[in-house]
Amino acid sequence: MSSKNTNRLNVPEARSAMDKFKMQAANEVGVNLKEGYNGDLTSREAGSVGGQMVKRMIESYEKSL
Repeated sequence: MSSKNTNRLNVPEARSAMDKFKMQAANEVGVNLKEGYNGDLTSREAGSVGGQMVKRMIESYEKSL
C-alpha cells in the first residue's frame, strides 16, 4: 500500500483556508488535530472531523438557497 497523499484542492490558493476550516471542525467535535502529520488519529476521530466539515458545508449551501 502506498502512503502517497493524493488529496488535491481544485483551487490550490485555498489551502490555508481549508486547513483553518479543518482545524475548526476538529475543535467542534473535540479531536486534537495538529499541524502536519495526524496518523495517530483513530478512524473514528478522522471520520468525525470529515463528517463535521461536510455537515457545515451542507448547512452553508442550504442557507444560500
